[in-house]
Amino acid sequence: MNSHRLRLPRACVIVAAASVLLVPAAAGSASATASTAPQSAPAPAPVPHADEGEFPELTPAVAAKIDKAVRGTMRETQVPGAIVSLSAPGKGSYVKAFGVADKQTGAPMTPNLNMRIGSVTKTFTVTALLRLVDQGNLGLDDTIDRYVSGVPNGERITLRQLAGMRSGLYNYANDPDFNKQLDTLPTKPFTHQELLDYSFKHGIQFAPGSRFEYSNTNLILLGLAIEKVTGRPLQDVMKDQVLEPAGLSSTIFPTGPELPEPHAHGYTDQTTSGKIEDATDLNPSWGWAAGAMISDLDDLSSWARTLATGTVLTPDAQAERMDMQPIGIPNASYGLGIFDVNGWIGHDGSTLGYESLVVYLPEAQATLVILLNTDVLTEGKEPSAFLGQAVTRVVTPDHIYPGPQPVAPLRRG
Repeated sequence: MNSHRLRLPRACVIVAAASVLLVPAAAGSASATASTAPQSAPAPAPVPHADEGEFPELTPAVAAKIDKAVRGTMRETQVPGAIVSLSAPGKGSYVKAFGVADKQTGAPMTPNLNMRIGSVTKTFTVTALLRLVDQGNLGLDDTIDRYVSGVPNGERITLRQLAGMRSGLYNYANDPDFNKQLDTLPTKPFTHQELLDYSFKHGIQFAPGSRFEYSNTNLILLGLAIEKVTGRPLQDVMKDQVLEPAGLSSTIFPTGPELPEPHAHGYTDQTTSGKIEDATDLNPSWGWAAGAMISDLDDLSSWARTLATGTVLTPDAQAERMDMQPIGIPNASYGLGIFDVNGWIGHDGSTLGYESLVVYLPEAQATLVILLNTDVLTEGKEPSAFLGQAVTRVVTPDHIYPGPQPVAPLRRG
């Protein structure tokens, strides 16, 4: 295994590769479960488009187009199971599960399953940080050396730069020694200092604030800063400061490999054998504040709106989060633990066996959540990006979630 990952948002993957690398009740709603996993990968059929213009009513006819787009994309990418949710005020909702949650038993995917969410965790960690800013416990322009000692350039790197991926610190997940250790002991619980050591031995990559480069190291440091300020474990702070205020009852920050029932099994090819294997019970400690969290469709659909509108923060703190900065490609920018990609605001995530896309389109107040039980690439490209593009081509042709791009050889993000 040479490339486990908490992968970058699709827009951020491009930057990394370049630099190294919804229906009114009367109309009815679509909510069902498909129980057959795609077995072959023929060329995908043309995706039906909605009319140009405003977000459509999610009528049965539109739902059928989404179904066709999702099924065709799943065949193309050989995704075992997917959950898709789309909604907008006055337009209705679409909630549907496709394929299988467990390839061994054939158990179908259902909309209520718990899933690992990878780098969507970053949105929660940064929200916890901003809650503490609101409460006057720390400042975004504080330097990280106030909270964590031994950080290269720590007297110059601010919390804002860490949250905005502009610190200049090397991404520990790209370190060959880290990858070798994770390959050898995939159930090993990594300490936070071990993760930082893999990064710090590489020194500074660029001057703080001078450019964007996605790095999981940044979030480990923010998690430690939160613990230092509060004197409490991050999982407890997350519950009190973010999950409870946001009304999220099914989202957890795990302390071990546990994955609550019911859950989908996750499948990865990032194994020593190179074969697709069940990654459900692998320890996510290597992701911690950057990518260890677990959630479900209902919570993430709610969180997409909360994240984009800032309902658990003061307006000033939300404005800081949404101060989007260019990342070097058209129609894409990154704020503090959040992206704007062609109008869709949120984050995506990829970890061993699972992928997620949690985004919100402000002009339509539309929420899109896609959850997959695989992180296996298709021709070097993310399955979640394929699905995001397929759905948005149907419903928001003016705001298509960008299509899949090749992932850099070291692709933890």
